Amino acid sequence: MATASKKATSCCIGDDSGSSIRRGAVAAVAAAPAVAAADVEQDWSGVGVVGDGKKAALASLILPVEPIAGASANASAKGVPIMLKAQTCHPLDPLSAAEISVAVATVRAAGATPEVRDSMRFMEVVLHEPDKYVVALADAYFFPPFQPSLLPRTKGGPVIPSKLPPRKARLLVYNKKSNETSIWIVELSEVHAATRGGHHRGKVISTQVVPDIQPPMDAVEYAEIEAAVKDFPLFRDAMKKRGVEDMDLVMVDAWCVGYYGEADAPSRRLAKPLIFCRTESDCPMENGYARPVEGIYIVVDMQNMVIIEFEDRKLVPLPPADPLRNYTPGETRGGVDRSDVKPLQIVQPEGPSFRVNGKYVEWQKWNFRVGFTPREGLVIHSVAYVDGSRGRRPVAHRLSFVEMVVPYGDPNEPHYRKNAFDAGEDGLGKNANSLKKGCDCLGFIKYFDAHFTNFTGGVETIENCVCLHEEDHGILWKHQDWRTGLSEVRRSRRLTVSFICTVANYEYGFFWHFYQDGKIEAEVKLTGILSLGALQPGESRKYGTTIAPGLYAPVHQHFFVARMDMAVDCKPGEAFNQVVEVNTKVEKPGKDNVHNNAFYAEEKLLRSELQAMRDCDPLSARHWIVRNTRTVNRTGQLTGFKLVPGSNCLPLAGSEAKFLRRAAFLKHNLWVTPYARDEMFPGGEFPNQNPRVGEGLATWVKQNRPLEETNIVLWYVFGLVHVPRLEDWPVMPVERIGFMLQPHGFFNCSPAVDVPPNPCELDGKDNDGKDNGVVKPTQPGLLSKL
Repeated sequence: MATASKKATSCCIGDDSGSSIRRGAVAAVAAAPAVAAADVEQDWSGVGVVGDGKKAALASLILPVEPIAGASANASAKGVPIMLKAQTCHPLDPLSAAEISVAVATVRAAGATPEVRDSMRFMEVVLHEPDKYVVALADAYFFPPFQPSLLPRTKGGPVIPSKLPPRKARLLVYNKKSNETSIWIVELSEVHAATRGGHHRGKVISTQVVPDIQPPMDAVEYAEIEAAVKDFPLFRDAMKKRGVEDMDLVMVDAWCVGYYGEADAPSRRLAKPLIFCRTESDCPMENGYARPVEGIYIVVDMQNMVIIEFEDRKLVPLPPADPLRNYTPGETRGGVDRSDVKPLQIVQPEGPSFRVNGKYVEWQKWNFRVGFTPREGLVIHSVAYVDGSRGRRPVAHRLSFVEMVVPYGDPNEPHYRKNAFDAGEDGLGKNANSLKKGCDCLGFIKYFDAHFTNFTGGVETIENCVCLHEEDHGILWKHQDWRTGLSEVRRSRRLTVSFICTVANYEYGFFWHFYQDGKIEAEVKLTGILSLGALQPGESRKYGTTIAPGLYAPVHQHFFVARMDMAVDCKPGEAFNQVVEVNTKVEKPGKDNVHNNAFYAEEKLLRSELQAMRDCDPLSARHWIVRNTRTVNRTGQLTGFKLVPGSNCLPLAGSEAKFLRRAAFLKHNLWVTPYARDEMFPGGEFPNQNPRVGEGLATWVKQNRPLEETNIVLWYVFGLVHVPRLEDWPVMPVERIGFMLQPHGFFNCSPAVDVPPNPCELDGKDNDGKDNGVVKPTQPGLLSKL
């Protein structure tokens, strides 16, 4: 992982010229002085939401125009003054490397003693996302889409603020000495830190110690746990019994302990690692997961990084080296790779159809902002569709994957404890890959980097972390008139935004696809290596699939949670959404159904949170529509977007399973809540070693808040049951799962009818793969027809 000093980064803390930070300047940022921010101190969070049809006093958000030295006295025809200096960073942009450094230095400087400062470990530094009205203000006057209509008109003509409120960082800090975790909010000013000299420039707004929790694990802890286990004499003796003396062959994967009883309480920071062993020390790409080490029980105290419990409970022989275990070129089955794969090139000679301005993306009437956090990974902000004369129509304020849980179905040790919360215990964004052009993504690609803090407060950069590109997606629509033989057909194209993360043995690709017909698809692609167990000679297990001699893969499930802060046709300040469930009903036989063929769609308004705890039902084609209660289409129906489930399941574990204490949100496929700023993660912010039952969604909905007209947040839980196959070994072909957001009465007709036809370059008969694969030249007659 490249450090921030190795790559020039775009800095949101700009100097007076708005220039970006220079290569290597991140280190200088940490050496800048404290600068008062009194000129920008303003409470931007006290504005109410319009939920009763009345306009909020949003004008109080907007400061009167201040005189700008050197500004032209001429205003535009609409009376909008010309600003000489633009803001350098949108309120929703992820923190830059420089901002992270400033935030870390500010918190560290606020430590009471040198001992406290030295004990600080920085688990997470993220943007403290602003109120939605600040975002509206930025989008109206400072950044694309530059749409003043987002804000209500005020008496006396339009007024523009001279500046946006300062950005803020939220830091999650673990004190290794005291075993305490605290949350800090730091205000960042807008002046370039490196131009001021000194050690830091942030301002601490608040700090709070959070009791009885443990923060997520960090990559540094992974490495320290592996080293501690390998150096432990009793572990070396146990491995020697199994015929292994070379510790370089040993792989130690750190897993959180979960919560199974008081021994796992968050008063201690614990890990229970899984052990694997390679067969060749000189082969760095050997599949070490092919030889799990079973029977050894280890508990690590991560605060002091010592082994506090060790037991060699059962001597299970290591599985023999599987000749089919590797997946690198030339080492696959038979030792020979395919030779008949011809090149497939994606060419866009005129460039892509999308436009990118910073983190703002425009494509085929869609526009949105790209964000990223260490926990969620990719975040999509401010999703809207430009609909002709109706202008920019919002669809969602924020889309992201906020949690995933992988419970295993084998009741034996150690597999019953394998219930990973990969977002809350590890972090999807922190484990993201640096993507490679031509492999992870094809075509004309725009990459976005991601900046994180490491355990000690340094800044690391994952280059090419998020991929943005277009994909051909087959036929968009077609019809041929059988009477005339004339036909119209259009190719479908979609814009894909994605990232891929590796969590131990598994890879997960998270994708948001935007379509020309107004659909949004959320998709997860699962690949990587199975988490295996060892078998005694002659043993078999009904809770898994035998993959190779002495080797089996336990059954398990993968669950994902998408959080969708919706805003269907809602401008800032409006809370006019509701959720309707639609089920297909069969008409009873009788006078209304004399032919016994009748069925219809029945709608039910979900009026409160407890009513909105719902499950998928494919037998009734169940789906849910988020509607705007004040906006109609040309037929007088309310406009909306519907959530269409894909394949799905519920937990197969019993209702008293221990992991469900922390994952009560898995008990339903859909939850609906009104927007609340601090309700971000379905199992609460700290699932690691969490002793509290049902924290998060299951607790929030007990308030039974009304949903008939409000800011709607959808929590969609979707999962799959993985019964492993031999074909999943040694590396699993991609499994796909997801859902759709489709316009439902949002448009007056198909939004895809205006997609232009593609010129057909070759006649189908001349490109049928015959004549030894040589493509025939296009006939002049065909060219004239085209």
